[in-house]
Amino acid sequence: MIKCIAIDMDGTLLNSMQEIPEGNKQAILKAQSQGVEVVVATGRSYQEATYVLHAAGLSCPVICVNGAEVRSKEGDVISANPIPKQLARETAAKLSENDIYFEVYTNHGAYSTDADKAVSTLVDIVMSANPEADRDEITVAAGARVRDGLIHMVEDYEQLFVDDEKMIYKFLAYSFEDPGRLKAASTALAVYDELEVTKSGYENIEITYKKAQKGMALEAFTKAMDIALADTMAIGDNFNDISMLEKAGRAVAMGNASDEIKALCDVVTDTNENSGVGKAILEVL
Repeated sequence: MIKCIAIDMDGTLLNSMQEIPEGNKQAILKAQSQGVEVVVATGRSYQEATYVLHAAGLSCPVICVNGAEVRSKEGDVISANPIPKQLARETAAKLSENDIYFEVYTNHGAYSTDADKAVSTLVDIVMSANPEADRDEITVAAGARVRDGLIHMVEDYEQLFVDDEKMIYKFLAYSFEDPGRLKAASTALAVYDELEVTKSGYENIEITYKKAQKGMALEAFTKAMDIALADTMAIGDNFNDISMLEKAGRAVAMGNASDEIKALCDVVTDTNENSGVGKAILEVL
């Protein structure tokens, strides 16, 4: 019997408009009404994750920034695994050396040094996964990152590294023009044993502390809830979901996931445009 459901956001819970389809919402509410613990497990910051959840009228615990932070349903920080500040400086330097645009995720939200790129990169990600979508509509939706203060602007990331109140959770780096830059950066960062480098798309890399992984965070969360991993279902679509898909007793791949992700899972559901999450949930209730 499934007692906990962990759900990725982008490409999974959300459609191309960065919204939660009604079918997904109703299935989650039904699961919660039956006592199932539903937790979102995302690469997003807590602020960006809850922005979308609240817009849909949903509330649940969040494993955010790929497991770097876990928050309760009420928003309290349960655990955190930040990157040490000096290591964060060196990571930023490696990315800059390879001429890669990147954002920095912290306990106070995500930060960028370029507002236009903060929007355009999200547009490119959504369009690459949903080529049939209307680019103008996607651009307006993506603009909420800056318009509604979901991503903050700084002149230099050193401002974050010297601020004792800011914990560095993740670097999200993009290169659409030259994927070779990402490969070079990944190679340069491989010398740091304390870092975990993964991907949430072919055009990016995500860098977190080694202990900050969705699978490790999900394992700790279910243990705290006294729920066995065998009674847990995880739903995802990309490489940064692998650690939790491997931990869960029932692993579900989205219909829009790559063949590599599908091969790792027990079940393949419908796509994110067709409420695949909702269908996967209803199947086990």
